Amino acid sequence: MTPRFLTLADVVEQLNISMAQARALVRSGELPAIQLGGRGVWRVETRELEAYIERKYAENRERIANEHGEHREPGRDAEHAEHGENRELGDS
Repeated sequence: MTPRFLTLADVVEQLNISMAQARALVRSGELPAIQLGGRGVWRVETRELEAYIERKYAENRERIANEHGEHREPGRDAEHAEHGENRELGDS
């Protein structure tokens, strides 16, 4: 059974980041966490870590699309599809 809560050390290991980076994510609110007991005792719900990862994937997809001009004005995508133009990754 997957644990409900992860320590910051678990987050560090799963994301392959430093402890300082994990703490910064928690402090900024980008990665929701709860503080238990004493100072520095943080727990992150597994589902919150998964949601954070999904947000990062979505942000990256958007960034790549914007860099490559994938966001066209309305109607242009349909026009390109009619002419058999495919902009999927790996298609030239």
